[in-house]
Amino acid sequence: MQEIGIILSLFLLMFFAYRGFSVILFAPVFALLAASLSGLPLMPAYTELFMAKGVTYIKTYFPVFLLGAVFGKVMEDTGLAKGISRWIINSLGRERSILSIVLAGGVLTYGGVSLFVVVFAIYPFASALFKEADIPKRLLPGAIALGAFTFTMDSFPGTPQIQNIIPTSYFGTTVYAAPVSGLLGGLTILVLGVTWLEYRRKAAITVGEGYGNHTLNEPEKSSSDDLPAWYIGVLPLLTVLVINFFLNNMFTWNPNLLQPFQAMNLPLVAASVKNVTSNWSLIIALVCGIVVAVALGIGRLPTNGLAKTLNAGAIGSLLAIMNTASEVGYGNVISSLPGFKAISAALINIKIGGSPLVSEAVTVNILAGITGSASGGMSIALDLFAKDWLTWANSIGMSPQILHRVASMASGGMDTLPHNGAVITLLAVCGLTHRDSYPDIFAMTVIKTLTVFLVILFHSITGVL
Repeated sequence: MQEIGIILSLFLLMFFAYRGFSVILFAPVFALLAASLSGLPLMPAYTELFMAKGVTYIKTYFPVFLLGAVFGKVMEDTGLAKGISRWIINSLGRERSILSIVLAGGVLTYGGVSLFVVVFAIYPFASALFKEADIPKRLLPGAIALGAFTFTMDSFPGTPQIQNIIPTSYFGTTVYAAPVSGLLGGLTILVLGVTWLEYRRKAAITVGEGYGNHTLNEPEKSSSDDLPAWYIGVLPLLTVLVINFFLNNMFTWNPNLLQPFQAMNLPLVAASVKNVTSNWSLIIALVCGIVVAVALGIGRLPTNGLAKTLNAGAIGSLLAIMNTASEVGYGNVISSLPGFKAISAALINIKIGGSPLVSEAVTVNILAGITGSASGGMSIALDLFAKDWLTWANSIGMSPQILHRVASMASGGMDTLPHNGAVITLLAVCGLTHRDSYPDIFAMTVIKTLTVFLVILFHSITGVL
């Protein structure tokens, strides 16, 4: 009965998320359903299990969500992000339409712009380019997803996206963990993804299919001459990347910084400085990036526009962090139930290849798929199993860097199932439906998932990080 309750709870959460209901409201509902079917009292399960883990997650990652959202909103409202997108798309031209859209998304995401902001920044130019080149619009979400949701989200070392930040606090690594494996995996995804989309484009041309007759969310024909030059827009991105690199790799943090706070017996204080330096580095880098972006683009904002932009970014971050924290709280309730022990044992005992990597990849992928969230699914998986995987890795002399990279990449695999919030937003912005465009988004999901296992194979054969 307990296992059935867990499975029922998971199914209902997926179903309601797919139907557009907020996980902030329904994650605790279905967590408590599973708890009640396992005989646990409801209120303690809510306040001591669900809320406790959700609050811990917010304490750790809210500054990154907040500053990332504000940075993205400043880049969007000042036109800096659109200026970069326009230049890349126009430079490569209509004959390389798909590649130009993918690269535009990759540059912005790797520079620290939220993937949601990237969708809004790229879509007007991408849609116009597809229309000019007479490429079926139904392929557009797949191209944007490949650029924004894949290789620069969690594969390339140094990416400041949250999916690359979360593993640092569990494994004591930096965002540059396993650089060769990350680059290899990211480039594989890029090449395979573009190859698939080009195949689909050529197949459509063969049967005479063009852009199509679309009326929903079609961008108006307008001049973009007033957008900032690309080299102006790149400066805030470079600021984030350079400062983040410096603080992660060249600056020496005082290992005793936390001692006064640990002596106060404060709750939730990190055990070691190395567990939080990646967070601190990105926080400082994003603050600097925001300052540079505001300085370069404030003249393009209307009167009182800066306050509106900063407020919108701050408010937008609340939804993102609360969604993920609710999913993490849900996972904490489920993992605490007696019926989860059998599921847990099955996942941790996947011993293919004699290392924890396959167990980690499968577990993170499954939980990201269930929650429809890369960060949420990975956080649940690492909360449950990170210590076991790290102990296993240490026993065979495996670097925690590869654990970091595999977890990060696996989180962006099956997370893009139909109920994923980013997928739903992307289709809404493009004015398309799941029926129109999800097959190509799912192709990116499959490529991403398979590539994780290719990276595991590469590391197992070569030992290269």
